Amino acid sequence: MVTSSFYRIALISAVALLTACSQSKTDPNYVASASLPSYSQDNFQQYINETKQWLSQHRIFKTDNIEKELQANAPFELIPENQNGDAVLLVHGLGDSPYSFMDVAQHLVAQGYLVRTILLPGHGSKVGDLMLPTLKDWQNVVSHHVALLKPKANKLWLGGYSTGANLVTSEALNDDGIEGLLLFSPAFKPESAVVKWAKAASYLMTWADRDPETNYTRYNSLPMNGAAVYYDTVKVVQHDLKNTTYNKPVFMMISEGDSVIDTQFPTSVFQKQFINNNNQLIWQGERDLSIEKTTRFSMYRPDLQIVNGSHMGLLFSPNNAEYGQQAAIRICNNGQSKEQEKACEQGADVWFSSYGSREEGKTLARLTYNPYFEQSMEKLDTMMKGQL
Repeated sequence: MVTSSFYRIALISAVALLTACSQSKTDPNYVASASLPSYSQDNFQQYINETKQWLSQHRIFKTDNIEKELQANAPFELIPENQNGDAVLLVHGLGDSPYSFMDVAQHLVAQGYLVRTILLPGHGSKVGDLMLPTLKDWQNVVSHHVALLKPKANKLWLGGYSTGANLVTSEALNDDGIEGLLLFSPAFKPESAVVKWAKAASYLMTWADRDPETNYTRYNSLPMNGAAVYYDTVKVVQHDLKNTTYNKPVFMMISEGDSVIDTQFPTSVFQKQFINNNNQLIWQGERDLSIEKTTRFSMYRPDLQIVNGSHMGLLFSPNNAEYGQQAAIRICNNGQSKEQEKACEQGADVWFSSYGSREEGKTLARLTYNPYFEQSMEKLDTMMKGQL
């Protein structure tokens, strides 16, 4: 996400691109593919298979475990042993992959839901491919797979994380056949107002941020086009929400420490415009909200060396192999000094926080898991069953 002045980014990035132009021409991570994969198959398994095939040909792999990377980045379907007749379609966020919903999806299928995740065009392969998608690409992949899943379910729920939450909210507001919404860190409004300039900036510069691409589950860099299309989803969802109410059930989870989104905007929408009696807001933070149907969990946890909650952390269980308490992936690019980042990368004892947090005497890595994951999922179950 663009987090500083547009003009300062333009100046710094222009200099960086001039000095690194030879690298950008040779590093395939930052080069777009000739085209994006199809998402309009009539059969979901065919969609999975053909997307995997495309990824196998176009993805820049980060490890020697090709199949593991494909499983993390391809769309997937989980079929319950004891089906309850309902289904959930999950949509990841900007720069992320279907792996974002691995733990939530596993929980939902255990409750009897048929669960599908999709891959937003431009994701899962190499970050250069985020130069290619348009808003229509992202809207159409959601609407197509909503239509594909509806005949399989008595009730269809939509779930989204960050940008994905914007897309599914707009879809549900325009489709009365959707049963309700599961929203994780909904990016209805960015914390930084300068993101609105991303589209104009994309004509002058290619990258909002470019970092080494080392994480096999998500991108570390961001092309300006990706930021611009994200902001397109903001404009659409804000337009769709304006002067309206939504009477279907909504589960929303937000971290007070989230440095990516303006947390006041979605909580205000929850309070004033989402009006179902079974709604549930999970608020991870220290400040009490004067909003009915809110459950607050403290995120200052010295026992776990947690300073505050983050944008991404609420999605993952403490037991997640990549992002949990014993995480294989440590995100040290967390808005701190280069010295602290290096110490984090070299295995120093760290505390965990949102991006950009500061604590005197502490080296901070990104918080990548939810210490209240089980309790949050219990609230989700209760809301979906209409038992609040």
